[in-house]
Amino acid sequence: MAKRANGTGTVRKVTRMIGGKKYEYWEARYTDGVDLGTGKQRRRSIYGKTQKEVMQKLKAATAAIDNGTYIQPNKQTLGQWLDIWEKTYLGGVKPRTREIYADNIRLHIKPAPGAVRLEALNTHEIQQFYNALGEPSKTRSIGLSPKTIKDIHGVLHKALQQAVEIGYLRFNPADACKLPRVERKELAPLDDAQITAFLQEIHGARFETLLTVTLFTGMRKGEVLGLTWDSVDFKSGTITINKQALLHERDTGGGFRLGSTKNGKSRTIAPASAVMALLKQHKTAQAQQRLKVGRMWENTALVFTDEIGRPLTKATVYRAFKQAAAAIGRPEARFHDLRHSYAVAAIRSGDDIKTVQGNLGHATAAFTLDVYGHVTEQMKQASAAHMDAYIKTVSK
Repeated sequence: MAKRANGTGTVRKVTRMIGGKKYEYWEARYTDGVDLGTGKQRRRSIYGKTQKEVMQKLKAATAAIDNGTYIQPNKQTLGQWLDIWEKTYLGGVKPRTREIYADNIRLHIKPAPGAVRLEALNTHEIQQFYNALGEPSKTRSIGLSPKTIKDIHGVLHKALQQAVEIGYLRFNPADACKLPRVERKELAPLDDAQITAFLQEIHGARFETLLTVTLFTGMRKGEVLGLTWDSVDFKSGTITINKQALLHERDTGGGFRLGSTKNGKSRTIAPASAVMALLKQHKTAQAQQRLKVGRMWENTALVFTDEIGRPLTKATVYRAFKQAAAAIGRPEARFHDLRHSYAVAAIRSGDDIKTVQGNLGHATAAFTLDVYGHVTEQMKQASAAHMDAYIKTVSK
């Protein structure tokens, strides 16, 4: 039987079952020369979702062979593909998200399956990788959390899906992997007595205004650190939250920049008048400090800065919060619990879910209700108890 001529090919439909999931795709096979080591023809495969797609790819490949512009498929590793993907396909991703992707690739994916050939990567190897992330290792005393593993999976899955879309892979081997269950942490907002104690503890302290504003507006840490004076409107009594500070702990001395909010949208809130009054006092004090240090002042236009106008680091603010939290008997409290405390207090004081959603910057009211539904449930039960007491009073 005569050998196939270079550039000729065949097309077929393929069905496979992986992890109980059915995959169907089209494969085109063609020859692109002779292997110098074995003397046999080299057979290549191209994959796609439809017959038309594969035929187009095959036509392009055979045409390239005919006109001398054909480049043999490379045998790149997963790590090499991740480098290409990160550099080429993340142009529309927010800078902070891109940094998170890069960290997950550098710290977790490359050291493990990164050396495996992209075409040889399979579901079982990826599943073993995920399982190992949840266990202690030589470099970490405890395994990574289910949430972190899910985030790593998200990065790897996106990169592999791109490889599928351009024909490097037949299907995404990460599709059938099983991830550990992510359990939502129980909310631990400060109660009324703890809020009172917290305010007393921070009174007169360096970060009193910052922590108080956070507590009574529900802003995220990055949002309050990235708040600028042009976003504070004393005349209308509003604050526009349209950016956040992007600052790594390791960036002390220079990694600061402002970026968009978490969901990329701005929101305008109307805090209590006491909050606006506190900010007005803070602005006056900052102006006095600026005059005091003179030319040393760095005009960042930020509301909260250090003694010479520079951005505050997240670590500095976090330590101040933890000290105050420990002093009131809540050493386990997180800075984010101030946001939860605001939301719970707002709902209990009578704000509707839609208003709370807007103030927090959640995408939907349904999400807010999902997070804080227990508060409204408690309020319903309390309302029923009040009505029971009223019925007993009027039924005498």
